[in-house]
Amino acid sequence: MIDCSHANSNKSHLRQIDVGQDIARQLEAGETRITGVMIESHLEEERQDLKEGVTLKRGVSITDACLGWTQTEPMLELLAKAVRTRRAR
Repeated sequence: MIDCSHANSNKSHLRQIDVGQDIARQLEAGETRITGVMIESHLEEERQDLKEGVTLKRGVSITDACLGWTQTEPMLELLAKAVRTRRAR
C-alpha cells in the first residue's frame, strides 16, 4: 500500500499526481508488491481552516490539503489502466 500524500508528495497535495503516475509506471512494468494506494481527495481541491463565524466552502477539506475530484478521477483511471496492463502480462 502506497500513500500518495504526506512524505511521498513532500506535503504538496498536487504532487500526489506525480506519485500516482510513478505508481502507474511501476504497475505497468509488472510490479506485484503494490496492493493499493491512498490518495488525499475530496470534492474540491485544497483545504480550509475551521474558523468561528466563517462559512465553510462546500466540498473542501478542513484537515489535509486534498486533490479535487477533477484531479482524482483521471488519476484513478490511469491507475486502473495500469492494473489491467499488469494483469494482462
